[in-house]
Amino acid sequence: HVQLVESGGGSVQAGGSLRLSCEVIGYSGQIYGCRGWFRQVPGRERDKVATIDSDGSTTYSDSVKGRFTISKSGRYLLYLQMNSLRPEDTAMYYCAAEPCVYCSGGDCYNGYNYWGRGTQVTVS
Repeated sequence: HVQLVESGGGSVQAGGSLRLSCEVIGYSGQIYGCRGWFRQVPGRERDKVATIDSDGSTTYSDSVKGRFTISKSGRYLLYLQMNSLRPEDTAMYYCAAEPCVYCSGGDCYNGYNYWGRGTQVTVS
């Protein structure tokens, strides 16, 4: 069993920065090597923001490329550094994980199945 817990959200002015963290908890967390950040606003579908796989390869959505950076520290920590924030970045941000055997190039065949509860980011 694995749990994901996000932190680091908050309110910031446009142009500012935030760093989101996601802790993967559980004895089997180390095998969920493919991880990502997603975001969702009310009434819309959840969008993929960035992904990272077990060898460190990353993908980014076009809307955040050059502003956001996804990274890992060890087996259990995932980060999203968000710079030059814009009002349209306002959303609930979720981290997700999945064994890399089911994933390729940032996409997983049956989707990401392990999710945190989210952390709110508000940019004004």
